[in-house]
Amino acid sequence: MNALYDHKITSVSDFEIARKKAIDSPEVFWSEIAETFEWIKPWDTVLQYDWSIPKTEWFLGGQLNITVNCLDRHVATHPDRIALYWEPNNPDDIAKTYTYKELLDAVNQFANGLKNQGIKKGDRVCIYMPMIPELTIAVLACARIGAVHSVVFAGFSSSALAARINDAQCALLITADGAFRGDKIIDLKAIVDEALTDCPSIKKSVVFQRTFSEVRWDNRSDVWWHDFVEGLSTNCQPTPMEAEDPLFILYTSGSTGKPKGMVHSCGGYMVYTAYSFMNVFQYTPGDVYWCTADIGWITGHSYMVYGPLACGATSVHFEGVPSYPKWDRFWQICEKYKVNQFYTAPTAIRALAKHPTKIIEGYDFSQLKVLGSVGEPINQEAWDWYATHIGKNKTPIVDTWWQTETGGILISSLGGVTPGKAIFATTPLPGVQAALVDEKGNPIIETAGEGILTVNYPWPSIARTIYGDHQRYKEVYFSAFPGRYFPGDGALRDSEGNYRITGRVDDVVIVSGHNLGTAPIENAINAHPDVVESAVIGYPHDVKGNALMAYAIVYDNIASSDELIQSIRQTVSDQIGPIAKPDRVLIVSGLPKTRSGKIMRRILRKLAAGEFDALGDISTLLNPEVVEEIKAALTKK
Repeated sequence: MNALYDHKITSVSDFEIARKKAIDSPEVFWSEIAETFEWIKPWDTVLQYDWSIPKTEWFLGGQLNITVNCLDRHVATHPDRIALYWEPNNPDDIAKTYTYKELLDAVNQFANGLKNQGIKKGDRVCIYMPMIPELTIAVLACARIGAVHSVVFAGFSSSALAARINDAQCALLITADGAFRGDKIIDLKAIVDEALTDCPSIKKSVVFQRTFSEVRWDNRSDVWWHDFVEGLSTNCQPTPMEAEDPLFILYTSGSTGKPKGMVHSCGGYMVYTAYSFMNVFQYTPGDVYWCTADIGWITGHSYMVYGPLACGATSVHFEGVPSYPKWDRFWQICEKYKVNQFYTAPTAIRALAKHPTKIIEGYDFSQLKVLGSVGEPINQEAWDWYATHIGKNKTPIVDTWWQTETGGILISSLGGVTPGKAIFATTPLPGVQAALVDEKGNPIIETAGEGILTVNYPWPSIARTIYGDHQRYKEVYFSAFPGRYFPGDGALRDSEGNYRITGRVDDVVIVSGHNLGTAPIENAINAHPDVVESAVIGYPHDVKGNALMAYAIVYDNIASSDELIQSIRQTVSDQIGPIAKPDRVLIVSGLPKTRSGKIMRRILRKLAAGEFDALGDISTLLNPEVVEEIKAALTKK
């Protein structure tokens, strides 16, 4: 068995030993785990960091290629083990299975195609694809030759795609003709064509035929995937990478301005994602694991591609949505593949819970060992439904807290090993030194308390920088509380040391598990020709957890209308993507502001949630009458 599994925690006493060792001797702890992987050259220094700069480096001097650890070493011992089952959007279509050997061959062949295009170590490659096996293949092919992949979720608009391509100065784009999503066909190639009118760094687009739709074609810049790899060898020597070389850039919404391109490195990211995957989900070789996320998000990177493959796991990848063709699709897939670990978002759980439980009846969940939740704090009602109807009140639930920036899960119970607690993420993983502080940065030393969540010491998978803007990285994550990592979340800690995430303390709203910065959405709304100013906030939503509401001031000669509101929503959809489209738009004459001109979003959130009695003292506002106007408008609606 893979030596990594020697570090699998299987009891509370194991956990306490690991936690203590990781605090007392972190470099010894992580080096022992890292030694279970294949390295081209061992490291000289385990950890070097200075968060005043900020800089974090793990396994300095070490050389590796992550794909060797995800593919080659498993092929050497069990080439026919299933790496992934792919379930198509339409259950009547043909599913696919890739063994580790078949996946390695496909990755090598595509990597050779990239090399033929002149793509080399350090070049950035943008991937904008549906949830098909070729997305995983493209990601790993980039890593094979040292190219830095930047996956953009295939629900983003052309302008959002272009912004990410241009920020990273990508040299190549990999996409598909279209995507199936439920009963819809998304014309990805048209979105790409529009984006590339403003992306001079892209010289070539590789296009996979998924929908076989008619597309616009340019023989100079477009090449079909099948032509790209035709006749190429399935052998490709892995490019040696320094542990601190960048592996990928993944963009996450910022609370101010443009999205942040988080840069993750090769060595530390590999070690942490594999270790956390194995322990949180209590994966054992032979299990079948299913994460329902899209690879366009960090959950897909860490816990669909790199973490599971580094552990030699068998995963399910699903192209579709939980509602198609019927609302029992998740359970049909769980039964079909005899899924042992199931990892999804509270949004999906809430959506499923709205339907009669009879759609679940008859499905066999006896194989399930661990249920997981990701993307946002899970609410009590969703937890209870999940535990009762899917877990049958015996399968443990892990409520995982982490971020794009952290690379891996930082706070979670270990499925069936450490105690879980409803709606609590529970305890930090070994090596994660979490702490609560007050607004001035003073530690909250009592066991129980509520404050701002911070982390006091590096863990291997922390993002190293924001691509092209290290100063912003410092300002966002390390300036609020010097010497501590600040994730932007508040938390509550109970008397047993369990953490519950209470929500964002900055202007980022989590909608359906996706972090959406309010500033870019406001910028999009403000670009509408009829809008003077806007403010976007999140408010509670039964299914999404949070929904977006926009308050918009329009020019005096513009009357509020359904057409105007739909036009504003469409502007956001066009510039960012449908996921950022506000659920509600309220046309107002003004926004509540302090006398210094700051918009009081706290008041706007309370108003949207209907908490009219919890507004506090508004008499000091520059324009308190606006609050009454908004209240009246919301009451009418």
